[in-house]
Amino acid sequence: MQGTPLPGRYRHYKGGNYQVIGTARHSETDEQLVVYRCLYDNDSLWVRPLAMFLEIVLVEGREVPRFERFD
Repeated sequence: MQGTPLPGRYRHYKGGNYQVIGTARHSETDEQLVVYRCLYDNDSLWVRPLAMFLEIVLVEGREVPRFERFD
């Protein structure tokens, strides 16, 4: 996955489902952040640096996206 994630539902590689709302900018550092809502718990809002949201992680010897969009 590259660029900016589109609004929609994403699955974290550890299994949780989230709704991406959009992107935002950190007020002090200008860093791009992804704003998303937890779908399995209490609808809490979270932010994560864009680069981290888009990164590939190593899981049991396989490279997988940290978040993967699903319908």
